Amino acid sequence: MSLIIEILLMGLAVAIAAFIVPGTQVDGFFSAIIAGLLIGLANATVGFILRILTFPLNILTLGLMSFIISVLMILLVSNIMSGFHVSGFLSAVIFAVVLAIIKMIFGGLSSRS
Repeated sequence: MSLIIEILLMGLAVAIAAFIVPGTQVDGFFSAIIAGLLIGLANATVGFILRILTFPLNILTLGLMSFIISVLMILLVSNIMSGFHVSGFLSAVIFAVVLAIIKMIFGGLSSRS
């Protein structure tokens, strides 16, 4: 049951972030849920491999490389999915920041109950 709630919250977070950030577009809540799942899947697979390969650079940049990899995963999902579109790198950066803030807020709200 909590997995379904997490998936729905991720979809809601993607929908809110796409509404807030200029240059991003999601076609509906179902597309937002799919985009959230694909972003999570991309970060867990391709992103994980890239983080391992760039580990020394990640240490030198104090974690900035992990953030750039997350932005690249958002752009990857935007390219492979038709209902989710990010217009460029800057929009993806802002989208990643807004998405992280929204997920942090949701996490704080869910830990209180």
